[in-house]
Amino acid sequence: MIHHERRLEIDTNPEAIWMVLSRFMHIDEFAPQVTTVDALTNGKDGVGSKRRCHFENGTSLIEEVTDWRPNRGYSVRLSEMPAMPLTEAHAAIAIEPLADSRSRVIWSMDYEMKYGPLGWLLGQTLLKVMMGRVLDSNLKALAEKLRTDQIPDAQFAFY
Repeated sequence: MIHHERRLEIDTNPEAIWMVLSRFMHIDEFAPQVTTVDALTNGKDGVGSKRRCHFENGTSLIEEVTDWRPNRGYSVRLSEMPAMPLTEAHAAIAIEPLADSRSRVIWSMDYEMKYGPLGWLLGQTLLKVMMGRVLDSNLKALAEKLRTDQIPDAQFAFY
């Protein structure tokens, strides 16, 4: 599996971040590339919840929650993603409390490429660049949503 992650520090507590992230069926409220979400399960969000995310480019994929930890994050397994050269993929969002009511959000992707060694090379180069842009834009948009909806003076820094 190829692992890729991005981190962002946000001037708010984990509970405020969780208020946004725990609305699992509403990732389209902040993730820039997600245009709409279809809820594929009913009831309370948590392990087993499924959504289909539709993207600006006309593609879609399904995400199923495999781990759910209130105020700490969740993990999903991706499926039905024929537009991507992947055989398997998982994503995770983790929230770490920092000093002074700050938090670090870590958004990661783990994926297995199609096409053997050539696919692996593609995954380490082009796909990593693309995933980095997506993760960065998602984190920036999450921070902006928190800043505009809840925290007037939020600041964030990538590293």
